Amino acid sequence: MLSSEIEIDIRFSETDAMGVVWHGNYLKFFEDGREAFGKAYGLEYLTIFDKGYFTPIVKSEIDHKAPVYYGQKIKVITKYIPAKSAKILFEYEVVNLTTGELCAVGKTMQVFLDKTSRTLELLTPEFYHAWKVANLAQSN
Repeated sequence: MLSSEIEIDIRFSETDAMGVVWHGNYLKFFEDGREAFGKAYGLEYLTIFDKGYFTPIVKSEIDHKAPVYYGQKIKVITKYIPAKSAKILFEYEVVNLTTGELCAVGKTMQVFLDKTSRTLELLTPEFYHAWKVANLAQSN
């Protein structure tokens, strides 16, 4: 399985009035995880853009399990989930490194849009198919 990890120090600006990480910031943490994954495996946003595509999020899920507070440190584990169709799937775990607790789990789905016409690509782009073949073969 292809996965990556990134550690994040929780800043004051990421918390709400109760001192807890605001729930919307978990999507930002997932984005940080995707960027780290892209750098680790050659699937960066600019690479995708240079190939002629956007990859917007069309579905996201978060299951909050435990709070995270200002000053704590988290680890975001991003796991690539292979899909047969023209989409990119990730699953996430957010672990509080200060307490050791699993704080959140989630999923995202991205699709391919032609960057010029902004139309949905129903077939897997050739560059992405080649990336999957190369990277999934190495992970087995």
